[in-house]
Amino acid sequence: MSEHSSIEWTDATWNPVTGCTKISPGCKHCYAETFAERFRGVPGHPYEQGFDLRLWHDRLELPLRWKKPRRIFVNSMSDLFHDEVPDAFVDAVFATMRRATWHTFQVLTKRSDRLAAYVRRRGREGLVPARDMPNVWLGVSVETQRYVTRAQDLVDLPAAVRFLSCEPLLGPLDLSGVLAPERVNWVIVGGESGRRARPVTADWVRAIREQCSGAGVPFFFKQWGGTNKARTGRLLDGRTWDELPDTTSQRRTKALTTHAPA
Repeated sequence: MSEHSSIEWTDATWNPVTGCTKISPGCKHCYAETFAERFRGVPGHPYEQGFDLRLWHDRLELPLRWKKPRRIFVNSMSDLFHDEVPDAFVDAVFATMRRATWHTFQVLTKRSDRLAAYVRRRGREGLVPARDMPNVWLGVSVETQRYVTRAQDLVDLPAAVRFLSCEPLLGPLDLSGVLAPERVNWVIVGGESGRRARPVTADWVRAIREQCSGAGVPFFFKQWGGTNKARTGRLLDGRTWDELPDTTSQRRTKALTTHAPA
């Protein structure tokens, strides 16, 4: 949890939930687990419980205290749609996002089936994002072709921005069935980092970039990764790729300029 983040595609992180469990190959070398387990057993530390799942009720309204508008990655150290997070707690997270209209919230999950079920069920009650709630973006992680099904769960959900995080990218992806401005309208790609990082190839990254270009979808290349991500950097074909979704609608502009607290 931080008012500032070094993650290239966001400004801050907010972790009302910490801890998670592995469900697919992208989880194998989870950076969040590696970080949290360093502090298991340290009395009083936020990760005294290591990477065991924990709900932080005292963090639920934290973004309301951040006055400057920013993009906020929700649960960088967990997954909001983990099976052990009660619907009532998810409701409370969305309630804060609905109130904090001056921020943009980036909700990313590997549990796309629960995301879809939750959004459809709660959507009928007006509790989750729709096109009139443009400050909440919904995303899913897709690391190999097998998990493109997560994107298929995402494409019909009511959200101003639906995005994919293809990180760690572990193989080539054919996204032709889901990429379109009215379906998936932002793609992030990145290689795995850390001492056990699995390699990514430039051809995989270029292929996704070309698919995005052809579909008119913004493409963001986060990193090559590897054992020293600072050395490998994030240049692709001699430049950075930092494209973001277009959120310059009249409603979004009004939210950013009139609803932040003084």
